[in-house]
Amino acid sequence: MLRGICLAAAFVAWASVWSAQEPKVDVTGAWTVTITKADAQVTGLAILSQDGTKVTGMIGPAETDMMPTDGTVSGNNLTLMTRPRTGRTAAFAKCEMTIAGDRMTGTIDTDKGKIEFIRKKRGT
Repeated sequence: MLRGICLAAAFVAWASVWSAQEPKVDVTGAWTVTITKADAQVTGLAILSQDGTKVTGMIGPAETDMMPTDGTVSGNNLTLMTRPRTGRTAAFAKCEMTIAGDRMTGTIDTDKGKIEFIRKKRGT
């Protein structure tokens, strides 16, 4: 029994050290968005807020023309889905990105184009 308790304690200690080393990401903030498809490139803006693994926000071609977006963070990956209002369309329904500091890159709608988010500096 004592051996089992020692093994459990060792596992808990190892797990806490391992999880402490896992990179913590926070995508909260304003981002410049570039979408590249075979026939065009468009830019826009995303304003995101992160609470744990849940991400909510707005995305669109301009600050005055945005739609809701939501998604999840898992490790250094972010999945976002757009929620266009009735009668509106979006450049993508879903994007999957890899987070690397102040840059996120990935694909839209599985393979319909590339997307890149670059964190906007304060005051720009």
